[in-house]
Amino acid sequence: MIFRHAATEDLDRIEEIYERIHDYEEQGKLSIGWARGIYPVRQTAADAIARNDIFVLEDNGVIAASAIINHIQPDSYLEGKWEFMVPDEEIMVLHTLTVDPLLARNGYGTAFEKFYEDYALENRCPYLRIDTQEINLAARALYRKLGYKEKNTVPCVFNGIEGVQLVLLEKRAEPSGNAN
Repeated sequence: MIFRHAATEDLDRIEEIYERIHDYEEQGKLSIGWARGIYPVRQTAADAIARNDIFVLEDNGVIAASAIINHIQPDSYLEGKWEFMVPDEEIMVLHTLTVDPLLARNGYGTAFEKFYEDYALENRCPYLRIDTQEINLAARALYRKLGYKEKNTVPCVFNGIEGVQLVLLEKRAEPSGNAN
């Protein structure tokens, strides 16, 4: 597995993963809470490529997953009951973690989170924040297993999607990869 910054030539594949996730959700195979045509869309990835903050996980030459990693805390985070009240520059945020549903159950989500944690530490950001929709039970279970604590749930319009119950999670990264 290799992790790298996404490039413009990766847009088609990232969009394909987004669309497949939307297909699976519409078919009842996934419960994430995203909305086709609203979020995520090709422009989500294009904007992140322009900011240079989207990464892909490539395995055997195939992009299997992507995620946006930066310091940008959505407005709904202002309502967070955070344990760690630290300067923004010490906080790294993982957004829009996607794994191609056809490649699920290969450990890509866990591997991406580990990359995120290592990347944050390399950039002197030991405080990690993630959000997910309340209905995304699979993501919530994964994040708990990886040491994240659910801090609270915020009702909001999130990324243009109405009626979201946004679960806010955080943890302190440790150099050994263990949660605090």
